Amino acid sequence: MKRVRIVVFFDCVMAVFLLCLVFQQRFLNAAVETGKRNEMIQEETKRVALTFDDGPNPEYTEKLLDGLKDREVKATFFLLGNQVELYPDIVKRMHEEGHLIGNHSYDHVNLGALCESEACTQIKKTNDAIYKVTGEYPEYLRPPFGSVKNKLDEDMNMIVTLWDIDTRDWEVQNVASIESKVLGKAKDGEIILMHDAYATSVTAALDLIDKMKQDGYEFVTVDELIFE
Repeated sequence: MKRVRIVVFFDCVMAVFLLCLVFQQRFLNAAVETGKRNEMIQEETKRVALTFDDGPNPEYTEKLLDGLKDREVKATFFLLGNQVELYPDIVKRMHEEGHLIGNHSYDHVNLGALCESEACTQIKKTNDAIYKVTGEYPEYLRPPFGSVKNKLDEDMNMIVTLWDIDTRDWEVQNVASIESKVLGKAKDGEIILMHDAYATSVTAALDLIDKMKQDGYEFVTVDELIFE
């Protein structure tokens, strides 16, 4: 009788042990699957915004728009008021093709060095020029050189938008150098600063889109990064 009890006890212990192994394996499998799902989610949410200053440019902006359209990518353009007045058809195309249009002052002055009334005039003239073409006032302001007086954005009811990665494309004007500042360095949610006034910038921007899409990046407009 004692031997039977020992055997039964041993069988119970083994059964509990085996159940523990089964649950442990299931837990490990679930953890692995969760990790894989999290990795997939992270890969799916690598979103960046390409932004272009100083346009529209009569020679290069439309080439950039052609490339963006072919790739089904939307970008953000911070425009100069005097350029908007010179090339309204390009601005109209930007708007119609779904790109976000922002304010970059009227003639690329340092807003932080101006008195408040002069800075407001720079912004208002550009807003009015954009509204005349698109029927919408821009909500986003990128001050030239990133310089702006405190509370100017509040006074003008605009959102100041700077950048995370400065490609210095206007300075280097070299495709490989421009790309090297972005590839392998851009993180989810970052804003990339470029210009649409140089052939090398257009080539680099479109090349970056092709390469980064392969790495799981999605290109969105600035407002999508901020509010979604």
